[in-house]
Amino acid sequence: MRIGVDLGGTKIEAIALDDRGNSLTRQRIPTPTGDYHATLDAVATLIGRIEQLTGMHGSVGIGTPGSPSPATGLIRNANSTCLNGQPLQQNFERLLNRPVRLANDADCFALSESIDGAGQGFHSVFGVIIGTGVGAGIVINGSLIPHANRIAGEWGHNPLPWPSATESPGEACYCGKKGCIETFLSGAGLHLDYRRETGLEISGPELSKRLEQQEQAAERVMARYENRLARSLATVINLLDPEVIVLGGGLSNLVRLYERIPRIWAEYIFSDVVRTRLLPPRHGDSSGVRGAAWLWPEGEDQY
Repeated sequence: MRIGVDLGGTKIEAIALDDRGNSLTRQRIPTPTGDYHATLDAVATLIGRIEQLTGMHGSVGIGTPGSPSPATGLIRNANSTCLNGQPLQQNFERLLNRPVRLANDADCFALSESIDGAGQGFHSVFGVIIGTGVGAGIVINGSLIPHANRIAGEWGHNPLPWPSATESPGEACYCGKKGCIETFLSGAGLHLDYRRETGLEISGPELSKRLEQQEQAAERVMARYENRLARSLATVINLLDPEVIVLGGGLSNLVRLYERIPRIWAEYIFSDVVRTRLLPPRHGDSSGVRGAAWLWPEGEDQY
């Protein structure tokens, strides 16, 4: 049995998978706010509950915001700031009394969609998260690529490509730079553009509703968003040339993206033909936690 944990800022979710990838049970609890040790205990309690329900002992993979530094092993770049500077993997291994594998949550999403999701059967998969933040994972032949610096897929912290005069220098990003892709393509970036267009502050579902009603302001904002996303993904294709790009996160639910983005990105891709496919996720919100479980491939010693 494989246990996967998605350690989010507001919730902790765990799943148990059998050898065929079938879900045995799935549990969710709130994340203790800003409390590192309470977070460790909550994950351990959740895993204990899973093993009690199934009557089995399992390997443990954990998807986290941020990533461990290759120099120190301490977590960095996590928006759940209580994790930063902490030896998360070592603490979990001591608490759970077994080896634990840790990966960025976007890496877990990409791995899940590559193994038995929308990217199944493709050799190269770029799995994108577009929601609160913008990140990605890169899977080649069913495995995450080796990370020299453990930052593969951090395309959200590259500058927006081919910026117009109105897009440059761009908004300040929490990373310390300006004009990062994340500041344009995250949910917050999309809502900021709508507020500038209309003066109104609205939610994601409300924006979707206004698009369905063909509100002109919403259409203008969405057209800019689609062009920016197409430009940004074009640079990924120019660099990695993946067979498939799978979108995840809240904004991946916008069905129109899968038709419109490929029409736009052709202008920016350095090729006479573009065979890369843009697909929605098969497992939706479950991809991250399933990918954490798959951090232990078949045949490896799991515990």
